Amino acid sequence: MSLKTVGTALTRTLWVRGNRTPPIHRSSKANRPSSTCCSGSREFGGGKKGHEKSCSSSLDRPPSGDVPSSSEPPHGSKKGEKKRLKEPVGAPGVSGVRRRLYTSNAAPANQRAYLWARYKDMKRMVHDLIPPGACNLLNSSTIYANNEVSLAEVDIYGFDYDYTLALYSSALDAAIYNRAKEFLVEHFKYPEGIGKYDYIPNFAARGLHYDIEKGLLMKIDAFHYIQPGTVYRGLSPLPDEEVCKLYGGTFHVPLQQDSGFYGKGPKVKQFMDIFSIPEMTLLAAANDFFVTNDIEYDPVHLFKDVSDAVGMVHLKGFMYKWIMEDLDKFILRGEETDAVLHRLVSNGKKLFLITNSPFSFVDKGMTYMVGKNWRDFFDVVIVQADKPHFFTDCIRPFRRLDGNGDLRWEKINSLDKGQIYKQGNLFDFLRLTGWRGSKVLYFGDHLYSDLADLMLRHGWRTAAIVPELEYETKVVCTDQYAMNLTWLQALTGLMERLQIHRDEDSKEVFQEWQKEREELKVMTKNLFNPQFGSIFRTSHNPSYFSRRLSRFSDIYMASLSCLLNYDPTYTFYPRRTPLQHEAPLWMDQLCTGCMKTPFLEEMSHIR
Repeated sequence: MSLKTVGTALTRTLWVRGNRTPPIHRSSKANRPSSTCCSGSREFGGGKKGHEKSCSSSLDRPPSGDVPSSSEPPHGSKKGEKKRLKEPVGAPGVSGVRRRLYTSNAAPANQRAYLWARYKDMKRMVHDLIPPGACNLLNSSTIYANNEVSLAEVDIYGFDYDYTLALYSSALDAAIYNRAKEFLVEHFKYPEGIGKYDYIPNFAARGLHYDIEKGLLMKIDAFHYIQPGTVYRGLSPLPDEEVCKLYGGTFHVPLQQDSGFYGKGPKVKQFMDIFSIPEMTLLAAANDFFVTNDIEYDPVHLFKDVSDAVGMVHLKGFMYKWIMEDLDKFILRGEETDAVLHRLVSNGKKLFLITNSPFSFVDKGMTYMVGKNWRDFFDVVIVQADKPHFFTDCIRPFRRLDGNGDLRWEKINSLDKGQIYKQGNLFDFLRLTGWRGSKVLYFGDHLYSDLADLMLRHGWRTAAIVPELEYETKVVCTDQYAMNLTWLQALTGLMERLQIHRDEDSKEVFQEWQKEREELKVMTKNLFNPQFGSIFRTSHNPSYFSRRLSRFSDIYMASLSCLLNYDPTYTFYPRRTPLQHEAPLWMDQLCTGCMKTPFLEEMSHIR
């Protein structure tokens, strides 16, 4: 049972049991428009009559057994019903639905007991409807669609190399971190105390932003807001109050300060590359050394020097050397890459490779994974392409490499199978191959360098490789996550519907609920990463990374091997998830269309 199925079951159960929202005083002004459930929600309630009963009769009747008896006649008594029958019913164009106003301060007797009874009833309902292993149907080998893609229409498959054709173990991150740390101390003359900081696995997460001037590592959502509790100076979290002061009394990062289109803004950088995880960890460690030892330093200089130190690991060839010397240690699941290439070629597909890595490194890895004849699979092989400039530069020509890897001087008039080409640009690539539009599907791990320009400028299909999906799917499949998330949703919906009560007892109860809600959000976040949570979400909002993923990729998956689970003519369909104003998916959205604007009638005169 998926979370969506659980949500639907909870919604239907609520309709059967009734919301039992406490009755409240009605407006005496009969000519004001009423607030009623929209008819578009019928499809989830089994017909209009049943829905109207749930949204009006259930909401208006008193909570049986929740409110102790009182000397005063409770709302909803026979006497109260007689009074309501005299009022006109129905909204314009909707018959048989009584008008409701959500602006009363009146509350049932023993309001605190009533609210906690509603709370316990909701929690019992959530517990009863979520069986153990509710999310076991989720599979990390699934391919997810942001846009409809038919593989039958794809004739040409293109690939990046690092973290696409070749997946690397976490041992590589530690090796990059340690060597860059040595460069920082030995070459850039930073204090030797920084060298005592060991690599911290899983401290950082892909997609984080770094404020270069303030020296802060943080997580930003799709709306440019910093997620509270995810701002780190060094290895320690910064209190939310201090973050708010640093950003002018808000958690919002202005567009002009944000990371720009390619994640390299003037003041804030987004770390989108998987290779950047050791760089973020080294930045945090170096910042931590200066802060804890009360040493004055310039965060801007530190950022540049750490970036250069990590760059030296790549430019000096250390990373390539480590991998080539111990392929078994660093390269994962090479046999699956071999199987994917065999399958595509056997189905008549054309393949090409565009990578920033040098030929000797790619040749060693591909020979390890596929065999000495790996070049026979590819119609075009391009190395040291210098992406993303490869996709935007229209001047730099292709150069051919000979069998020894040396550059040839001849002008390139065609891109031939079996040859190796260096540099070049996409415009010449398109002219020489004629491969254009949606018949081309390109796979890469870097949303900016690999995919953005291909989708936005050239109309290629794009596929993002997101290795983190494998781990995050396992987390989502746990009973703890299912229970925490569903109860968080249910509690949020309960608070949304019952916030109409404004007496002091209700406010105290709501403070307790809000505290529990915040704790649930932290618990859910910590299941993924204690510092920054899931790379896809910032609490209830998509993360900035997730927004870019949905913008620049038609489909995404944990690894290239996921293709083996699908027929070569398979069509990926994106799921239609409800917008906020559309039909409810979660139980907490049941009938909240009636309650999201509790002051509708009071404000009707300004419409």
